[in-house]
Amino acid sequence: MNWDWTVIWQNLPKLMDGALLTLELVFFSGLIGVLLAVPLALLRVSGNIWVRALPYAYIFFFRGTPLLIQIFLVYYGASQFEWVKESSLWPILREPYWCAVITFGLHTAAYIAELLRGAIQSIPRGEIEAAKALGMSYPKMLRRITLPRAFGIMMPSYGNEVILMLKGSALASTITLLDLTGMARTIIARTYTPMEIFLAAGVMYLMISALIIFIFRLLERYFNRHQHWPNEKPKGLDSQLLIKD
Repeated sequence: MNWDWTVIWQNLPKLMDGALLTLELVFFSGLIGVLLAVPLALLRVSGNIWVRALPYAYIFFFRGTPLLIQIFLVYYGASQFEWVKESSLWPILREPYWCAVITFGLHTAAYIAELLRGAIQSIPRGEIEAAKALGMSYPKMLRRITLPRAFGIMMPSYGNEVILMLKGSALASTITLLDLTGMARTIIARTYTPMEIFLAAGVMYLMISALIIFIFRLLERYFNRHQHWPNEKPKGLDSQLLIKD
């Protein structure tokens, strides 16, 4: 097998454009996913079974059906309804970019909501009781205790979900978007060098994954910073006053 390494360097700018579009899809869909997941998770932990029913049905649908089918339902299905074409949403739903962002956001929201629900339910009961004893209102307790602790607990699993969303974003190429996978397929159709181009695309996916892992390690340390302070020397404190083991 003869490898043509020059084809990678010649098409590297186009692959970079595809990688940039992939990052945009993952970022905006992740943002939508988090915004939807928080209320979904809070409804899922409600004590009322009827309140839990709707978010459960939503999560069950998006976790139980393939992402590819969801993309097709949004991209091809929306155009089947005349009232959608005549509505103000049509300028958005007719664009493959926004269809992909919306679908990915709705899809990842279901997974994030379940991660957040499990994290909320695993918060030690004593922390919640302490917040109530201090007289915190429910919104303040969510903002200062429940959600920060829950995000700290779920952050490693959330990072895995973002990486899975990164790999799932390759399906955007099925609705004409030239993301990293779509751009690679376009270059291959012109150059007939599948091994070289797919190898370059795979390396780019690995680099993006490494960046995501690094970012989530920082986020995990931020949300769980209370777990690290005993092992760190307090700043501005005389070393003679430190308690030694």
